[in-house]
Amino acid sequence: MTTPPNASVPDVDTFTRPYWDAAAEERLLIRRCASCARAHHYPREFCPYCWSENVSWEQASGRAVLYTWSVVHRNDLPPFGERVPYVAAVVDLAEGPRMMTEVVNCHDTEGELKVGVELEVVFREGEGGDPGQAYAVPVFRLRG
Repeated sequence: MTTPPNASVPDVDTFTRPYWDAAAEERLLIRRCASCARAHHYPREFCPYCWSENVSWEQASGRAVLYTWSVVHRNDLPPFGERVPYVAAVVDLAEGPRMMTEVVNCHDTEGELKVGVELEVVFREGEGGDPGQAYAVPVFRLRG
């Protein structure tokens, strides 16, 4: 019997290591293309707009606005079932890319969330798949 992968542990490889190392230091990285100047997220080794391989890591400001969201009340997959209710969201980063994430410290029970509301990045700590390997995942909270 095969053990299913742990959905809470990021799959870190040589290419994504800088992203996860920066997140562990509470810094959000994105990729920017030197050929067309557009930023993108999720990290790729090429530009999804012009296909150039002339892309590099750039520290993002951590600011975003809410594009859309859904309050999840039931999720049977670990570790998400322990977090319900939670807010799954898509945000527009200040640098341009759209990012799937979670809005924390807000269950939208009082209508706090609206399209365009300002958010800021924070980092959820966790334990990695390797013993003693720490990591952090970028999530967002309401600004101010």
